[in-house]
Amino acid sequence: MSLTDMAMVTATGGGHDHGRSGLLILIGDTFHNFVDGILIAAAFVDSTSLGIVTALAIIAHEIPQEVGDFLILIHSGYTKARALAFNLLSSLATLVGGLLAYFALSRVESLVPVFLALAAASMIYVAVADLIPGLHKRTELRATVQQVLLIAAGIFSIVLAHPFAEHALG
Repeated sequence: MSLTDMAMVTATGGGHDHGRSGLLILIGDTFHNFVDGILIAAAFVDSTSLGIVTALAIIAHEIPQEVGDFLILIHSGYTKARALAFNLLSSLATLVGGLLAYFALSRVESLVPVFLALAAASMIYVAVADLIPGLHKRTELRATVQQVLLIAAGIFSIVLAHPFAEHALG
């Protein structure tokens, strides 16, 4: 669950909010999913291997996001069946955005680098918006060293995995 989702749950307190936050989550998530589809399509227009990696990264990001959205819908008073149905319907915006963008970007391939830069920037933004506030709460030296080492390990794992991904995906 993202920080935004947790803030929404906290802001609504206990009990139901008569669907208000659920509706906001559905609108925001539908737009978010539509943009994800555009970013995946831009990656596929550039290369199949980049498209696969981008799709996998977005799927990894979306799983906890959608679970959080489902919980907010339940908290807003939706039944489990309705929450699941609306969440799935919202997720279809990824397909719509992807198909529209794929055909549009195939005709104007000069815009693909712009969309790829937006994809990278949005992933960096998510990391910064969700992770850095938590880092500021833990200011002791040991926690800072631990966080720097974990960030370095993440970068190192990308460097190590890159040749394997290139080989596997062609």
